[in-house]
Amino acid sequence: MIIDVRARGLGAGAVLSDALGRKVGEDEQLAAEPGGTIVAAWRQLDQYFDDGVWSAPRWAEHLDDPLRLHPFAASPSGDRRAILHLVVRLHPLDRVLEHAEWAGIGHRLAQVAGVSVPGEEGGCRWIAVQAQPGRLDVIANLIRTDGTWTNPPRRLAQLLDSEARRMEADFALHPRDQHLGHSTEPVAVILARLAGEQDGPMAGVRRLIEHAAWQTAALPGAEAAQAGQDLTWAARRLLHLQQDLAAIATRLPPTPAPSLATTPVPLPAPATAHAVTR
Repeated sequence: MIIDVRARGLGAGAVLSDALGRKVGEDEQLAAEPGGTIVAAWRQLDQYFDDGVWSAPRWAEHLDDPLRLHPFAASPSGDRRAILHLVVRLHPLDRVLEHAEWAGIGHRLAQVAGVSVPGEEGGCRWIAVQAQPGRLDVIANLIRTDGTWTNPPRRLAQLLDSEARRMEADFALHPRDQHLGHSTEPVAVILARLAGEQDGPMAGVRRLIEHAAWQTAALPGAEAAQAGQDLTWAARRLLHLQQDLAAIATRLPPTPAPSLATTPVPLPAPATAHAVTR
C-alpha cells in the first residue's frame, strides 16, 4: 500500500475528476451507500443528504461549500488552498477489497490526517472515493463547519506511511516493499500473475466489465445499447492487454534483475597527498 499526499487545491471538482479517472459529467450520479462509489464520509453528511445519491458536481459543491461560506478562513500563513487530497494504491496482486474494507481505510486515513476526530460534532467535510481498481481517494476541506482552519500534522506523510504498514497487516495486503518497484520477484513472474486470464487481478476487473456490459445492454433505449457495446469493447481491450503482458513475460529472463542497492561499489583509492595541518 502506497499513500500519496497531493498538493492542496482551491476546488474539489478537478480532484474528484482525478479520483474518478475521467471528466466529471453534469448528470453523473455517485452513491454513498453500500456498493456505491462514495465508501466513507464525514459524520454530519446525513444532515445534508436526502436519497443517498448526488450528482458528481453536487459532491464537489458540497466539499467546496466551506470556502464560500467562510471567505476569510485561511491557514496561519494566509493560504486558502483548503482541498486536501490523499491517494491510496494497493499492490497490483492484492485481492479485491470489499466496500466495508475500503470504508475502514478511508476513515482511518481521515483520522490520521486530522480531518476526522472520533466523537466530534461538525468538523471537516470529507469523502472517500473508490472508483478505480486498487485505488482510494480521500478528499477533504480543511475549513471546518465553524470557519476555523484545520492544520494537518506536520509529519503527515510519515504518519500515513506508518498507518499504511498497520493496515497492510490488518487487511492481509502485500507490504509496500513488494510493490513492482521494490519486488525481489522476477518481473516475468509478476507480469504472468497480472496477465492470468482466469485468476489474475485484471481478470476480475474484466469479468466485472463484462457483467456490466451484459446488464447495460439489456436496458431499454439506444443509449443503453451503445453503452453495452462500449463496455464490451473495453473488456476486449483489457483481454488484449492481458495477452500482451503474458507475451512480454515469456520473453523476459526467469531470474530477478540484480538490485542496485546491493551492488558493491568500489571504494576510492587512499589519498597519497600529505595531510594539511593547521
